[in-house]
Amino acid sequence: MLPRSSMFKRALAVSTGPAIGTWVKLPAMESMELIAHAGFDFAVIDLEHSAMSVETASRHIGVALLAGVSPIVRIPALDGGLVQRVLDAGAEGIMLPHVDTVAQARDAAAAVRFAPLGTRGVGSTSRAGGWGAMPRSEYLRYGNEEVVLIAQIESAAAARSAEEIASVDGVDALLIGAADLSTAEGRTETDPEIVAIIETAIRGGHAAGVPVGNAGGASAASVQAAVDAGYRFTMMSNDASLLGAAAASALAAGRTVTYA
Repeated sequence: MLPRSSMFKRALAVSTGPAIGTWVKLPAMESMELIAHAGFDFAVIDLEHSAMSVETASRHIGVALLAGVSPIVRIPALDGGLVQRVLDAGAEGIMLPHVDTVAQARDAAAAVRFAPLGTRGVGSTSRAGGWGAMPRSEYLRYGNEEVVLIAQIESAAAARSAEEIASVDGVDALLIGAADLSTAEGRTETDPEIVAIIETAIRGGHAAGVPVGNAGGASAASVQAAVDAGYRFTMMSNDASLLGAAAASALAAGRTVTYA
């Protein structure tokens, strides 16, 4: 069996443009299948802002792996047991919201990695271990070398500490949560002060040699703005909003037709 590599990391390594993903909030497996068919590089299965169960997330992960799109899971908070379950289900990475301190980043990195790097338990009879068919050594190697931890920067304090957070061994990427950051500061995302705080976080990630991403809209202008800001990966909307927008657009077109 050949050593596996992370689809997310391969997408980040492409020099022609940013890695592009989207959020998955709907429990239907067809949603992930359609995202893969569309050609997205990665999809973040959102357990923070959806009612999905771990079992549903596991099924999404299986579809994503077979369809060729990198499955990342955003968990609602750091929980070693939940990290273990979604990684053994085959997720290529964990996204953790509200990482405000270096200590929180270290705790997250430990939960994601096997000993001696961390505290993740060994369960190689799971999907991540090829249901027991994969050599234990490859299962452990992949978990420690290929699985990614994406820390979300969602406060002014986190932005000021972004370089230190990104420098923690085991933190592979940052995602700037502009909505939470601006809300916490009582300002809008376009407020000059918020823009400056975000720029500080981006510079911090770059200084640590870690890719930084964001969540944006479903347009070329949104992706261009992300690139111009210094983001290496970006998320275009989410499955529910994309479906809703397509439905609204179709209906609006249909309503233009009237009886003669």
